[in-house]
Amino acid sequence: MVNLKGKPVELRVPSRMGYEKVAMGTAASVAKLMGFPEDRIEDLKTAIAEACINAIEHGNHLNENLSVGVTLSAHDDSLEVTVLDDGGGISKAPPKPDIDRKMHGEEDPRGMGMFLIQSLVDEAEWVKAGNGRGSYVRLVIRLDKESD
Repeated sequence: MVNLKGKPVELRVPSRMGYEKVAMGTAASVAKLMGFPEDRIEDLKTAIAEACINAIEHGNHLNENLSVGVTLSAHDDSLEVTVLDDGGGISKAPPKPDIDRKMHGEEDPRGMGMFLIQSLVDEAEWVKAGNGRGSYVRLVIRLDKESD
């Protein structure tokens, strides 16, 4: 295990589908250095992919002139990730999706990203930057997963 505390890793990826994989790979590398088990690294990769895709598609509206910022901050027992875009953010979290209705084609199959993110990490928070400079999602994943 490597001590990365106090040394954030920052990257910017283009607002183009596919570049979420750069953020996933970087996060996986940092988590591995911190000693996260493989199953938690997979959870983290999926959550970051969803957050980046949301930022690219909904925050930056696929505008390739904009980028998505990703910051990974290691702490003693957790990894905090922020994914920043230039969008206006959301005013409130959407209701929990009805998975049965989606599976039976009674609801749009899309719209599960935020629910998925919340299911995979220990903390998820969507924030309007407040300075007129976009919004971000803040994710925290702990080395020892908390019991539900």
